[in-house]
Amino acid sequence: MNKLNLTGYVKKYALFYLIAVVCMAAGTMLDQVAPIIVQHIVDDVLIARNMDALTFLLLGLLGIGVGRCIFQYAKEFLCDVAGSRIASEIRINLFGKIQSLSANFFDGINSGELMSRVKDDVDRIWDIAAFMGILMAEVVLRTVSTLYFMLRINWQLALIPAVGMVCAGFIAILMEKQLDELYGAVAQEGSEMNNTAAENLAGVRTVKAFAREGFEIAKFHKHNQKFYELNIDLSRVFVKYNPIIQLITRFLAVISLLLGGIIVMKGTPFQGGQKMTVGELMAFIAYVGGMIWPMEMLGWLTNGFSSAKASVKRLRKIYAEMPDITDNSEGGTLDEELSGALFSQHDLNGDISFEHVSYEVCGKAARADDAEGGGDDETRDTSKTGEPYASAGPRKILDDVSFSVKAGQTLGIMGATGSGKTTIINLLKRMYDVTGGCIKLDGIDIRELPLPTLRRAVSCVMQDIFLFSDTIEGNVRLGERETITVPEVRSALKQSHAAEFVDKMEEREQTVIGERGVGLSGGQKQRITIARALARKTPVLVLDDSTSALDTETEQEIQQVLAGLSGMTKIIIAHRISAVRKADKIIVLDKGRIAEEGTHEELLARDGLYRETYDSQYGVK
Repeated sequence: MNKLNLTGYVKKYALFYLIAVVCMAAGTMLDQVAPIIVQHIVDDVLIARNMDALTFLLLGLLGIGVGRCIFQYAKEFLCDVAGSRIASEIRINLFGKIQSLSANFFDGINSGELMSRVKDDVDRIWDIAAFMGILMAEVVLRTVSTLYFMLRINWQLALIPAVGMVCAGFIAILMEKQLDELYGAVAQEGSEMNNTAAENLAGVRTVKAFAREGFEIAKFHKHNQKFYELNIDLSRVFVKYNPIIQLITRFLAVISLLLGGIIVMKGTPFQGGQKMTVGELMAFIAYVGGMIWPMEMLGWLTNGFSSAKASVKRLRKIYAEMPDITDNSEGGTLDEELSGALFSQHDLNGDISFEHVSYEVCGKAARADDAEGGGDDETRDTSKTGEPYASAGPRKILDDVSFSVKAGQTLGIMGATGSGKTTIINLLKRMYDVTGGCIKLDGIDIRELPLPTLRRAVSCVMQDIFLFSDTIEGNVRLGERETITVPEVRSALKQSHAAEFVDKMEEREQTVIGERGVGLSGGQKQRITIARALARKTPVLVLDDSTSALDTETEQEIQQVLAGLSGMTKIIIAHRISAVRKADKIIVLDKGRIAEEGTHEELLARDGLYRETYDSQYGVK
């Protein structure tokens, strides 16, 4: 779904709303009959002393009360059901839309902003769909019907509440215009405050380690104070306009009673005007009371609609975003066998070739290198706009990179921080698309492969470790819960040497680990992520500095396991020579270009960047 079509959601549940409107109309009309019964009780029973009619009239009031309860309950229940279903569908569709967007979108917007959209903004729409929309319809119907009955009793006196209603409506319009601007600012600042809190809580151990509690409290206080000030501005708008509406409603009751009493006692001051009985005056005052509720509701409804309107605008901005990475496999150049629905990652061998690949970022494109892995090249923007940011200009991350890896071989990639190592992996997985050249997997341009097939063919262990708040088994089976068996989970844990500490836990693989693997050491988390990659048994395995937190002995044991994996293409990104020295081919990146390429022995003999790194790590002078 590429747009927020609120009309479509309402149409889907039109029957619910239709029945709710009928119930609302029936309940409202019953309310309008009640003053007429009061009129007859006063005129026909109390004044005319006709006691025979009292029982019938009282039963009428009782029937109105019972009927109104039934209709009001039905109206509210149907609107709640329809509103809840609409909000649920909007939320899941919005989440699906967010999931469909490319990595570039997430590089320029913070998680607090998105959480606010998924939760708070959808809640505002829920309010409208569940009860505020039907309340607005009830306000209109009650106003029109009340005016009609008042005009029937005395049209001159009815002009007073009619004028009052017009004035209240004009004030509500003025209030809505000011609230519309403020609600956008309140929502944006709320997102910033949520993101600040979420970021702090996620990194609370780092905060405490560096004794930054005071700094973080001050930062949160800054956003909290701004959020407070904006809400005070909202209150000022209410304080400015809402008392005027309240004052109008009170004057209406007083003036109507005063002039109505004069008309009853002395007759209308207007020539040819209508006369009134005491019962009619009582009924008229009851109708004036019925007018007060819609007028008082105008301020509250204006507030709700302004909030919902601002939320719809923000959601439509997300729906207006289109993924930069699209699945181009349909209608591509693949033959029918490869492009068919049965084509999967298991049909790939893992032959990889980069042919004159270049990648540059500019404008909307943000961090490419290490978007998942820790930030080698660019720093994430967390601007208050919540929009993807523009860089100063085009900047090349990779420039004319060419290499090939045969299926089953191992490629080592080395280079200084920011040289473009992780960008190679992100391009291989099509998290971003190349801006020049092409990448082929088994001789097929990866842009022609179905995205799920491509990404399931590449298992990655990134340097930025992410574990979900789930069991260890659930984290290992991530993305392949239906296909990875329990014995395969055990085997992967043993291969990654994670079983050494998992078996010591009380619930072993069923142990629930905290958010982002809290409670585990860095090395333990790395071993679980390695197990996750090994369990998938994909044609291509990528390890991006994935053994940096391991001790030397464990690293060597895992490298022996990797060396024994046959038929799997392995790409190892590392800063340690020990991690890549046994690779079939090693490339050394420097400023986005391949500076050196060869085996460990060949690169040592060239006396270049690789040799400098080797001498530095092994203490060769």
